[in-house]
Amino acid sequence: MATKSFVVYLLTSFSVAVLAVFFINNFQNGGFEPRYSPNSNFLQLPVGSQTKIWPELKFGWRPVLAAVIGFLGSACGTVGGVGGGGIFVPMLTLIVGFDTKSAAAISKCMIMGASASSVWYNLRVPHPCREVPIIDYDLALLFQPMLMLGITIGVSLSVVFPYWLITVLIIILFLGTSSRSFFKGIKMWKEETILKKAREEATINSHGELAINTAYEPMVPKEEKTALQLMTFNLDLKRVLVLFLLWIIFLLLQVFKNNLVACSPLYWVLILLQVPVALAVFLYECLKLYKESKKRRLAGNPISVCEADIEWSVTNLVFCAFCGILGGTVGGLLGSGGGFILGPLLLEIGVIPQVASATATFVMMFSSSLSVVEFHLLKRFPIPYALFLMMVSVVAGFWGQFFIRKVITILKRASIIVFILSGVIFASALTMGVIGIEKSITMIQNHEFMGFLDFCSSQ
Repeated sequence: MATKSFVVYLLTSFSVAVLAVFFINNFQNGGFEPRYSPNSNFLQLPVGSQTKIWPELKFGWRPVLAAVIGFLGSACGTVGGVGGGGIFVPMLTLIVGFDTKSAAAISKCMIMGASASSVWYNLRVPHPCREVPIIDYDLALLFQPMLMLGITIGVSLSVVFPYWLITVLIIILFLGTSSRSFFKGIKMWKEETILKKAREEATINSHGELAINTAYEPMVPKEEKTALQLMTFNLDLKRVLVLFLLWIIFLLLQVFKNNLVACSPLYWVLILLQVPVALAVFLYECLKLYKESKKRRLAGNPISVCEADIEWSVTNLVFCAFCGILGGTVGGLLGSGGGFILGPLLLEIGVIPQVASATATFVMMFSSSLSVVEFHLLKRFPIPYALFLMMVSVVAGFWGQFFIRKVITILKRASIIVFILSGVIFASALTMGVIGIEKSITMIQNHEFMGFLDFCSSQ
């Protein structure tokens, strides 16, 4: 019920914000011709409308501060499974001085580096509860196709949507997801506290003696796996190959599309071809999960593909498709990896934080790397700066995972991951919101166009 109410909140708020565009246009002077502003949106701007600003990489306070913020943002973002694009883009524009398009491209490089190192670390970590891979490949195959399709939609909307509308949508979405994650973390913290007290009381009585009626696991030593054995066990090559083929197909479609005239017949064909490709993988995984869920219900087995007792009904699968597209759309608008939706969603459906973080970063590695390759072919970012910040993110992603896993092991509180997730999303809402409001006020003072832009002429 709570999830449905949250979806209603998002749809209602987004609809009101979009309709407000038409209301605002009525107050503008008739015959007003749109002037494409360099501040009109986050990612896609009309060709030649924004000067490419690439600061030189040399020692100074700006790159040092960017490295510190990038390290902290990558470490916290990958632990929470959200990437950190909402922090990187403002940092690169305000502190380093990049233009918004280049900042979004470098942000993708940082997300790719952090998520790749996190995946490398997670492949060497056992599942905390069961003898299964810590990355849930079923959920990855379910969300990845819709996420990639959503990124295409998000990039297209960033061309059409006015800057102020994108700012409003970001604030609505991020405040909603951060607050829900925060309350989820509080609930988990309380449950962990009760569980810890129950274990202590069940094990030791008031005299410090072992309780007689305590149910405990037999003291049978478990066989410790080496790092190589864990990596082999956690890596599902067949499903990774499917995701890689999907990655290749989307990349080829995007590269061919970028070399065509905007809105030409072949241009639209290549865009629309992404829909059946994404749906084919998504529907295949949907059918698999639906059959497995039905088989479990008939057999009376409550164990699902992840830690939650999920009934993969048609309604739930459609809801996951909607969330995957929404997450990709946000990623396309912001230059993030889509984790701002995927991370909280996995927690919402009941996946434990460690698996949610590992699965979300695994999915982001594919989606962000796709954008990085495309941006590199389009020469959207300077390679020296991108490599510098990406290396910072690689180190941060690995050590962030290492440090938080150690803290969780000592405190036995996985809810720490949920609080980090909530904090990163809330920080992104503040930074993107403040910057967006400031630039929107500047646009109003300059009497710039506040309505929807034409898609074809804005390419």
